[in-house]
Amino acid sequence: MDGIVSAPVFSTLGCRLNAYETEAMREMAEAAGLSGAVVVNTCAVTAEAVRKARQEIRRLARENPGAPVIVTGCAAQTEPETFAAMPEVTRVVGNHEKMQPETWAALRAPDLIGETEKVLVDDIMSVRETAGHLIDGFGRHRAYVQVQNGCDHRCTFCIIPFGRGNSRSVPAGVVVEQIKRLVGRGFHEVVLTGVDLTSWGADLPGTPRLGDLVMRILRLVPDLARLRISSIDSIEADENLMLAIATEPRLMPHLHLSLQAGDDMILKRMKRRHLRDDAIAFCDEARRLRPDMVFGADIIAGFPTETEAMFQNSLKLVEDCRLTFLHVFPYSARKGTPAARMPAVPGRAIRERAARLRAAGDAALQRHLEAQVGRVHRVLTEGPRLGRTEQFTEVSFAEDQPEGALMALAPRAHDGARLLA
Repeated sequence: MDGIVSAPVFSTLGCRLNAYETEAMREMAEAAGLSGAVVVNTCAVTAEAVRKARQEIRRLARENPGAPVIVTGCAAQTEPETFAAMPEVTRVVGNHEKMQPETWAALRAPDLIGETEKVLVDDIMSVRETAGHLIDGFGRHRAYVQVQNGCDHRCTFCIIPFGRGNSRSVPAGVVVEQIKRLVGRGFHEVVLTGVDLTSWGADLPGTPRLGDLVMRILRLVPDLARLRISSIDSIEADENLMLAIATEPRLMPHLHLSLQAGDDMILKRMKRRHLRDDAIAFCDEARRLRPDMVFGADIIAGFPTETEAMFQNSLKLVEDCRLTFLHVFPYSARKGTPAARMPAVPGRAIRERAARLRAAGDAALQRHLEAQVGRVHRVLTEGPRLGRTEQFTEVSFAEDQPEGALMALAPRAHDGARLLA
């Protein structure tokens, strides 16, 4: 089998949780002695994400001739038949199966070439155990800790619950012990990740909330310099989370919000649980408690039935919530979701609205960068020439810096995308 690579080649598409899980799979594959394979961890958030996954599979198969190709992740979970039909693909592995060490032991090449079942994808909705394989971080600067997986909500545009299953939480004690190990290994910053992070604890004894977990981590791991929480649903922010925002300087002043739209009728048709005024009120309150707080947000352009007036409400939300980092998603119908059956917005209008949202996001970032020039920040270095402030703003260094260091500095300028130091 000439051309097979000696070590597994991993490719990650999609979210940070996928990146975390890729590192967990890498550890399990190495422990199992898997060699000579290509592993693609896919995303299913949009139809475009699935198209890119197929493109990536074909590219890696060309670059690694003869290597077995294993496809996993959310797209593999939601439409395994799509990938099983590809001639380049050797195995399709589900999201639950990919996190089991025995799966990787069974996938050892040359076993992949046998007559065993091509698709190893079970019913993700039947999974009840808590989220994933715990790894001791990756990179040398920032560690990601998966504390939750799955989602109990059914937004009309979203396929992800069918890729991730129902919500399940990692117990607080397990999370705290892992973070202690990470701090002991020299990590200055930890990021809590999950699919629906603010639902953490609903399935645990006593039904604790995310704020309880945050306060417990900060109390029991006093040597942790910086704690971040990834994307949250602002309507589920609990009292202790708001208390942590107000009183805990080690909780970083940056929140990424799952807003999706700024028009109440569109939010209703999306089956979101908040209204426009709820989003604005949350941002105002969080900023009152922590004046240096900045917000990122996900917003969808061109959701079915969206009129120009409805879109204007989403566009104005950038200003009304004083958003800084915008993730814009042109609406893409996902087969099997209720939104896919709603009256569609023309593709040209979707692209044009997405462009206007991105322009508003760029302008918001410019205002933020200008306000940060000359202010002193504690920056965590991510590479020789790159770091991030407490607010997750990128900083570019003129000279090489040690990776994983915390340093105080005042940026001298910005280049439109990053602060310059």
